Amino acid sequence: MPTLSELLSSFDGAQGLLLPDSWRQGRTAYGGVLSALAVAAAMQGHAGALPPLRAMQVTFIGPAAGLLRFVPAVLREGKSVVNVGVDVYSDDALAARLSLVFGRARESAVAHDFSGELPAQGPAAYRDFDMAAMPFAPAFTRNFQMRPAGGAMPVSAAEIPELLTWIRHRDAGGVDPAVALIAMGDAMPPAAFTSFRAAAPISSITWNVELLDPSPQGEWFLLRSFSQHAGDGYSSQDMQAWDERGRVVMRGRQSVAVFA
Repeated sequence: MPTLSELLSSFDGAQGLLLPDSWRQGRTAYGGVLSALAVAAAMQGHAGALPPLRAMQVTFIGPAAGLLRFVPAVLREGKSVVNVGVDVYSDDALAARLSLVFGRARESAVAHDFSGELPAQGPAAYRDFDMAAMPFAPAFTRNFQMRPAGGAMPVSAAEIPELLTWIRHRDAGGVDPAVALIAMGDAMPPAAFTSFRAAAPISSITWNVELLDPSPQGEWFLLRSFSQHAGDGYSSQDMQAWDERGRVVMRGRQSVAVFA
């Protein structure tokens, strides 16, 4: 079972790769690692170092199976911001399309942070939870150490659809911190899954991310997802990631298809 570090050590986005089963969810690639590989492909394909990653928009279009190829293209390169698009192909079919925004730091008189306090204690206060042992858990969850820190559990008929969990990679040594956080950021099931009374399919459609710290430090990150609205077979959820110092380092939104 290759870790993220091992997966990226020989990754060549242009040549493509057959993703190991240990990074899959059902018949498709886990969305977090697919997105992280696309970011890595954009970094590899650019002439010279890109500025830090600031934002990402992902549309999951079809099953990401078979040979995965990553095709990045610079859409515009300005003094501060570089816009890069990445198409991900599963054999010859389009599986995902990403829009990435890389931006250099600039001097600014405007600086504030109203993110609020860390909504849990540190990771040492909680016990490990073997998500992979649950009968509905996808294979990729084995790549992470997880410690629930509040909220509800999956398939618990929860009235408040919230997940709150400390997570870290089994091994992300040498991986760009932003790429590692992207690979982790979608590791929990969609928050609407806590409202299920029995396991049923659920699938991400889009994922929008803003990196507030483009070089997040540390191993453990507290991930929160909250389903703000669900109806007609779709859920809209809000997402955040905190570091151990209590700073929000990533925010996101996700649209989810619900088959229950």
